[in-house]
Amino acid sequence: MSRSKPSLAADSYELLVQGVVDYAIYMLDPTGIVVSWNPGAERIKGYTADEVIGTSFSRFYVEEDRRRGMPERALRTAAEEGRFTAEAWRIRKDGTRFWAMVVIDPIRRGDVLIGFAKVTRDMTEQRAAQLAALETERRFRLLVQGVHDYAIYMLGPDGQVTNWNTGAERIKGYTADEIVGEHFSRFYTEEDRESGLPYRALETARREGRYEAEGWRRRKDGTRFWAGVVIDAIRDEAGALIGFAKVTRDLTERRETQLQLEQSREQLFQAQKMEALGQLTGGLAHDFNNMLAGISGSLDLLKTRIAQGRTGELDRYISAAQGAAGRAAALTHRLLAFARRQTLDPKPTDANRLITGMGELVQRTVGPAIEVRTHLHPELWPTLCDPNQLENALLNLCINARDAMPGGGVLTVGTANLSLSGEEARRRGLTPGDYVTVRVTDTGVGMTAEVLERAFDPFFTTKPLGQGTGLGLSMVYGFARQSGGQVRIRSAPDEGTAIIVYLPRHLAAAAEEEAPAAPVETPRARAGETVLVVDDEETVRMLVAEVLQDLGYTALQAADGPSGLETLRGARRIDLLVTDVGLPGGLNGRQLADAARAIRPGLPVLFITGYAETAATGDRLEPGLHVMTKPFAMDALGARIKAIIESG
Repeated sequence: MSRSKPSLAADSYELLVQGVVDYAIYMLDPTGIVVSWNPGAERIKGYTADEVIGTSFSRFYVEEDRRRGMPERALRTAAEEGRFTAEAWRIRKDGTRFWAMVVIDPIRRGDVLIGFAKVTRDMTEQRAAQLAALETERRFRLLVQGVHDYAIYMLGPDGQVTNWNTGAERIKGYTADEIVGEHFSRFYTEEDRESGLPYRALETARREGRYEAEGWRRRKDGTRFWAGVVIDAIRDEAGALIGFAKVTRDLTERRETQLQLEQSREQLFQAQKMEALGQLTGGLAHDFNNMLAGISGSLDLLKTRIAQGRTGELDRYISAAQGAAGRAAALTHRLLAFARRQTLDPKPTDANRLITGMGELVQRTVGPAIEVRTHLHPELWPTLCDPNQLENALLNLCINARDAMPGGGVLTVGTANLSLSGEEARRRGLTPGDYVTVRVTDTGVGMTAEVLERAFDPFFTTKPLGQGTGLGLSMVYGFARQSGGQVRIRSAPDEGTAIIVYLPRHLAAAAEEEAPAAPVETPRARAGETVLVVDDEETVRMLVAEVLQDLGYTALQAADGPSGLETLRGARRIDLLVTDVGLPGGLNGRQLADAARAIRPGLPVLFITGYAETAATGDRLEPGLHVMTKPFAMDALGARIKAIIESG
C-alpha cells in the first residue's frame, strides 16, 4: 500500500511551527513523551531534537515540581478540562532556570486522546520587570502613605477619589473609607463650587498636563485652610487619560506669615516716609514762616497804602504776596505727593526737571553747611517711572548723604545718558540698551567693605538706635528694580559715596508741566446760572462767592454738608455744585456729591480741596465730577466753572 502525500495545509503548518523561534512548540504522546521539537524549543530549552525526542517532558520541570507530580497533573488537567495553563520555573539543559508561561492542549481523533500540543514561552525578563514594577509600586505606596505634610491621592477621569494617603487624612480630616469614591469637589468652598472651579481645574490639567493654584479649601469639620494644589494628568501608553494625581499642601501658616510680613513692610515703608518727612520739619517751619511773613506783610502794606491813598505801589505788594503763596502751594503739593500712601502710575518723566523742582526742598533738608550742586545732562532722555517715587528715592539719598557729612561738604546730583552693550549691561545687572542715570555723590565718610556689602539689605542701618529704619536704600533699590533698572554704589572710607540709579530710556517724550495760562478775560455767566458753594472755611466761601457774583452767577452758600443738602432738596435752580471734600456735620463732600446727583441726576460737581487729588476723591472720577486743588487763582476758578457748566 503506497503512502499518501502530505497535504498542502500540513506542509504549511509544519513550516510555520519550524519558523517560530520565540516559542517552544512541540508535541507529546498521551504519556508525555516528546514526539516533535521546533527551533524555538531548542533555543529556549537548549536541547536539540535528537536529544529530546523519545524522552519524557517532565525533564523540563524543576526537581521540586517533579517530586510533587506536577507534570502528570498538568497532562491530566489538559485531558480532563481541555487546556492547562500555568506560569512556573522550568529548567534548561545547562541546569539554569527560566520563568515559563505554559499552555498544554489535548489532541483527539474522535473521542480518542492521541497526544498533546505544548507551547512554552520564556517570560524571565518580563517577570523580572513586573516584579521590579511591583516593588517600585510597593515602595511608592509606602512612601506616599508615610507622607504626613502632603495630601497625596488619585482621581478618576471624572474627579472621583480612588485612593487616599495618611497626609490627606491629616490635612482634610476624612478617612479613606469616607472619601474614596466621592468627588473631589467636596473639598472646595461653596463659592468655588458654584463658580465651577473644580471642573475648570481638571479641564486645565487635562488640556495642559498640569494645574497649579493656591486657594481656600474645606476640611471635614467645615473649617477652611489655605491650600497649595497641584493636579497632574495621568495617561496610558496610547495617550488616553486614565486619571489625575493630586497633591495638596496646607499653607495656612505660611500665608498668615506672608500677610503679616506684607503688613509690616507697608507699615515700615510708611514709617520710612514719615522719618524722611521728620527730617524736613525744621527747615519747612522756617520756610513756611518766611512765606507767611511775605504774604501777611504784603497785605498789611496794601491796607496801609490804600488808607494813605498811595495806590501807585499796590502791584508790587500784590505780586509779592502772590509769589509767596505760590511757593507755599508748590511745597505743600510736593509734600502731599511724597507722603501719600497710594502707588502712582508710572509716566514719561524728565529727571532733570524733577531734580530742578526739588532744589529748594533738598537744600532745606540738608541744611546750610552742605553745598548742593547739580550736573544735569542738557539733552537727557526721558524715562518711564513713577515721578513721586523717584522724588522719594532722591530725597532719601540726599538725607543719607547729609548724614554722611556731619561737618558739612558737597552734595552733587547729576544725570547722564548711557548706552550699555551686552557685557557692560551684564556687569551692572541690566539688560543691554539705553538708560538714564541719576547720580547722588557726597564728600562724606564713605562706607567700609562690610557696610557696602549690606547696604541694600532691609533694616540694615549704621545710624544710632531709633534714628533710622534701615529701609532707605532697600526702598531705592526696590523702586529701581520695579522700574526695570538697577542701583549701584561706589564708596570707600574717607572717600565719599556715589550712588547711581539706572532707569530705562523711554522713547516717548516726558510729560509736560502745564504752563501758566496767559491772562485772559474770564467768560461771564448766562442769565440765571446758579452755583452752590459748600465750604466750612468762611474766607474761602466768601471769596469764591464774590468771584462768581462778579462773573454774573447767582451764588448760594452753605457751611457744611447737611446745609448744602437742604439747599439741594429745594426748588431753586442749581447748575453746579462746588464743594470742599472735608466738611463738618457728618456729611463729607464726596457723600454730598453722591446725594446731590441722586436728587438732581447729571448735576456737575467741582471738588475744591487742599489734599492731593487722588487722596481726596479716589483714583478715578465718574463723568461729571471734577477737582481743583487749593490754592488756585480766582480767574482759573471762574474759567473752570464756565467750562464745566457749558460741557454739561
